[in-house]
Amino acid sequence: MKPELFNTLKDYNAKKFVSDLIVGIIVGIVALPLAIAFGIASGVNPAAGLYTAIIAGFFISFLGGSRVQIGGPTGAFAVIVYGVVSQYGMSGLATATVMAGIILILLGVFKMGGLVKFIPYTIVTGFTAGIAVTIAAGQIGDFFGLHPDFSKPMIILGEEYTKLPGNFLPKMIAYFESASSINWYSFAIAAVSLVFIFVWSKFIKKIPGSFVVIILATVISIILEKTCGLKTDTIGTFADGSSHYVIPSKLPLPQLPDLSIKTITTLFPTAISIAVLAAIESLLSAVVADGMIGTKHDSNMELVAQGVANIASPLFGGIPATGAIARTATNIKNNGKTPVAGIIHAVTLLLILLFAGKYASYIPMAALSAVLINVAWNMAGFPAIKALVKGQKSDITVFLITFLITVFVDLTVAIEVGLGFAAFFFIKKMIDLSEVQDPRETTTAGIRTDMPAENLDIPKGCFVYEIEGPLFFGTVRKFELATERAQTNCKVLVLRMRNTIYLDAGGIRALEQCKAACDRKGIKIVISGIHTQPYMLLEKTGMADKLGRENIFENITEALERSREILG
Repeated sequence: MKPELFNTLKDYNAKKFVSDLIVGIIVGIVALPLAIAFGIASGVNPAAGLYTAIIAGFFISFLGGSRVQIGGPTGAFAVIVYGVVSQYGMSGLATATVMAGIILILLGVFKMGGLVKFIPYTIVTGFTAGIAVTIAAGQIGDFFGLHPDFSKPMIILGEEYTKLPGNFLPKMIAYFESASSINWYSFAIAAVSLVFIFVWSKFIKKIPGSFVVIILATVISIILEKTCGLKTDTIGTFADGSSHYVIPSKLPLPQLPDLSIKTITTLFPTAISIAVLAAIESLLSAVVADGMIGTKHDSNMELVAQGVANIASPLFGGIPATGAIARTATNIKNNGKTPVAGIIHAVTLLLILLFAGKYASYIPMAALSAVLINVAWNMAGFPAIKALVKGQKSDITVFLITFLITVFVDLTVAIEVGLGFAAFFFIKKMIDLSEVQDPRETTTAGIRTDMPAENLDIPKGCFVYEIEGPLFFGTVRKFELATERAQTNCKVLVLRMRNTIYLDAGGIRALEQCKAACDRKGIKIVISGIHTQPYMLLEKTGMADKLGRENIFENITEALERSREILG
């Protein structure tokens, strides 16, 4: 294992540095409102979000296994962190995060990074959508300027609460019961900010709308308060509505958390949850980045970097961190080349903290709620959900179960239950197929499996790759190998699927990623010998049209003939 930074420095030059410098500053500006917002959404002070983005962001880029990964606080952790802080305080959170960091390092050292790929696509989609809903729901209070009255305990669903509940349903009830406290001025700021962000993103891509709207909303709210007396909650008053909080203009001194045996034993399950979520989200972000730039990350090195980042972050008053998909995509879209851009992003945030942090206390909470609702909207993955609901009932069931448990119960429980259902449906499908599937032919008109062929006449520039067995969430690595082995002189990739009797949503996703990788290389995909279930799923999800029906054949002979036509 070796950090990607050291690999990229071998041929580093001034031109790449200038590019990384510009991109790093841009990503730092993008990360500023998000870091503050995620800190507040997690139930900690705004500075904790900034400390996390600076410290963890630096180590994730410095030691990471991806060229372009940007790390920091994310929405996925807001739900877990809020619950931990409510129950154990910042000291408990720091202990759990350090333990999670150690677990992540061990996962990387023992080369367990590949195991994350065994989590089905349906589960990832379900808990991502569930987290998005939870984040958006958590912003209702600031969006409408609500002030639930906890001066005396509030009884919700038989439980007594002295502050805003962390769980979804009690929180929604608390908001509903405080609807009469709505601040229409705060609502106006939030609504206009949200519309501004959506409209801005349609026309201007380079400058993030979230950063622009934070500046404009802050300036306008200060002017209106001085001239018209209109007031709204700001970061400076978020604690209790009266005290004025100011973000410190320096990093705190490192402080060790409580690592007593009793504390470690109590918080170990929480540490497991943080470690699992950090591993899943960081490697998912790295995979997405690979698809955008056509490279391969080192998943084990990435886990080690995430572990170091999550040990360092709480020592400086931060919260759990992981790879951030939105900020990583921003890095790529602005032409970030190496991990140096991520390091500069962390330095940019540090300079903002040192010289302008005190001004952040004037940012309206309503504007931050609009930023987070926009994050939740982008995070929800509506295109992925739309494609998923066109597929099999088993995939839809696993997605819905994971989604509902994530929202109403707990993220870790959702992953565990989702894995159980995914395994059950997969085993059932394999049993059903083994009972009715003839290895020589299928029942779909015009589509039958391939028969054994000898001495294939494969034209130059054509590469034939045969998939053995079902293509599901545990076997999608085969597609990655196929695209890796397709050399620059390859113009046609023939995927021979005569022995692939089962395909699921993860397989469809792998096909999409394979096609995207081949499109970048100018390679055409031709399918040969597809069975009933995979073919029908291609039809239902629209993948057959994306691949081109003229490129799907009943046997290898016709597939090779089509390859010759493409090659000319």
